[in-house]
Amino acid sequence: MTMPAYLTKFLPFLRWFPLSRDNLKADFMAGVTVALVLIPQSMAYAQLAGLPAYYGLYAAFLPVAVAAMWGSSNQLGTGPVAVVSLLTASSLAVLAAPGSDQFIALAIMLALLVGIIQLLLGVFKLGVIVSFLSHPVIVGFTNAAAIIIALSQVSKLFGVPMGRSEHFINDIVGVLKLIGDTHMMTLVMGVIAIGIMWGVKKYAPRLPGVLIAVVVTTLLSWAIGFERNAKGSVDQIADPELQAVVQQGMTAAKRVDDLNQRIADRTAALKTAQKAAGESSIDTVQSEAEVALLRIELRDAEAALAREKTALRDLEVVRSVDGNGDTLAIYRAGNAPQGVSLDETRYRLNKLNAKGFQLVGGGEVVGNIPEGLPSVQVPSFNLDALGSLLSAALVISLVGFMEAISIAKAMAAKTKQRLDPNQELIGQGLSNVVGSMTQAFPVSGSFSRSAVNINSGAKTGLSSVITALFVLLTLLFLTPLLYHLPQAVLAAIIIMAVIGLVNFKAVKHAWQASRHDGIAAVVTFIATLAFAPHLDSGIMVGAGLALGLYLYRTMSPRVAVLGRYKDGTLRDIKVNPDLPTSKHVVAIRFDGSLYFANVPYFEDTMLEAVSNHPDAKFVLVVGDAINEMDASGEEVVHHLVERLKGAGITLVFSGLKKQVLDVMRATGLYELIGPDNIFATENQAIAAIYERLGEEAADDLFCAISPAR
Repeated sequence: MTMPAYLTKFLPFLRWFPLSRDNLKADFMAGVTVALVLIPQSMAYAQLAGLPAYYGLYAAFLPVAVAAMWGSSNQLGTGPVAVVSLLTASSLAVLAAPGSDQFIALAIMLALLVGIIQLLLGVFKLGVIVSFLSHPVIVGFTNAAAIIIALSQVSKLFGVPMGRSEHFINDIVGVLKLIGDTHMMTLVMGVIAIGIMWGVKKYAPRLPGVLIAVVVTTLLSWAIGFERNAKGSVDQIADPELQAVVQQGMTAAKRVDDLNQRIADRTAALKTAQKAAGESSIDTVQSEAEVALLRIELRDAEAALAREKTALRDLEVVRSVDGNGDTLAIYRAGNAPQGVSLDETRYRLNKLNAKGFQLVGGGEVVGNIPEGLPSVQVPSFNLDALGSLLSAALVISLVGFMEAISIAKAMAAKTKQRLDPNQELIGQGLSNVVGSMTQAFPVSGSFSRSAVNINSGAKTGLSSVITALFVLLTLLFLTPLLYHLPQAVLAAIIIMAVIGLVNFKAVKHAWQASRHDGIAAVVTFIATLAFAPHLDSGIMVGAGLALGLYLYRTMSPRVAVLGRYKDGTLRDIKVNPDLPTSKHVVAIRFDGSLYFANVPYFEDTMLEAVSNHPDAKFVLVVGDAINEMDASGEEVVHHLVERLKGAGITLVFSGLKKQVLDVMRATGLYELIGPDNIFATENQAIAAIYERLGEEAADDLFCAISPAR
């Protein structure tokens, strides 16, 4: 029984019913398979977004099901994705410290804004707006983003810290300088994970390589005691000199935190001043100056903190413990008093911050994940940060939807399913809105998981609902099993996932198709790398350039002076230079619409053609390629008709489309030109012109544009 159309319009998931036994079985297997990939991937992408790993599970729960239930694609897998996660991190890093409570609140608020924008675009059927992000721009952005994402994970793969500054390249250089401090077991874990995922993909592609890598490395981490971290406080440091160094580092870290908070507050105030009083107001200029000074202070403070961390980086310590293994005192390695009970591990004083430090004797693991479901609540709305987040939300909305709809279309080409882009916008928008109510950050459609979904035999969106239910079971019962999962493995998962996004052949293809498209792709690629971590600036530059190049192209469309070929058709005399021309009639084809950007060019080319044919009595404009005419176009044609008429020349049109004729009739231009000077075809126009010329054009009967006889 088919569901009524009005029901499936508001509840699209009803189209899945009635469910056959075969479809239910296929969707169940596909849903479980995708969940096995999604769970570790979502945790990795949460960290890429600057959030604790378990927030990835929150984003992999309800958003996955809601997007499938209210979207139009049967196989699209929604959830955390690399590009959107990186955009989230880069957008929020300037407003709050990654991983902080404020950062998490802003990420959830950003998901709400993204959802609202996508939902409004879908409800008002504005899905066409994504066309402003052309394919070459997306190609350039995706390649650059994939490289940035992969490089951002190198520090976790080698077990060294990575700074966060206004220039991503400087951060990477900082990581490279610390390669000598590589934690070998961390690197080994990452290499093992990459090896497993690569091997499974090549030799057994139907197996869940990501899950196998996670299980193997987690068990290995647990078996060898990979983490080996311990708690300690500055008061437990027995060496006065070392204690003083640590306290100085904590003070420097607190100054960095305070300056970051002040910059975030002043940046919000600056946005408010710009909206209220304009760019050149006293308040705006004063706020800009204050932010600039604070950034200078921040650079000095970060440099001081880096020096303090460097002083501690190579220092190894040991600790004395009580019967329960708790820390009693901390000593420099080799300086512990005789007879003191020590554990067997040597530690480093890592993660120095304003509150203290951590004793790290091994590698980084995911650690404790809160059991249970995320709390359901309306996101806290920070009005001060709203202005800063809106532009980021718009970029994420468009980029995320572009990624989702591209994937959905690729799968629909295989399944022959009819897609509705506006309904897909509604599905993506609802998933982000609902996700924000359950502590999720922005999500979108995933290429890799969608491929797994369709290759696993998914027939309907029910497979995504089953995926979400499996994530639910993980949140309720399985989170303790993820404690020993190495952070390096999450980094390896991200690196392997984004390698497939690097596609320079697509940039080359865009260049071959059109130099302008190639330029847009290359500039977007370079700008995204240069502006990192502010990726939204890179894609805005690319989108603006693409629109500018389009306008530039259409400002000077192709104009052809025509002659009649031997088969009776009108052809460009530049392509066929041997065609004779008439001294009485000039036939011109204009290959472009008449709008504000190109009407000056149209007028100039018309007048130039007339000046090159001083004896011409008629100018025929073959308008088959004129698809539209705006007010500027109408005005120029109006003046051109009057100017030529004053010179004794009649302007004639052929092949005009209905929408152009409608503009002419509405503005009175049709009457000015004269109905007897507007023809359906060029041959009708030429026949009428020669009939009017009569004996005067008898010599033209065998010329290029004479009627066939």
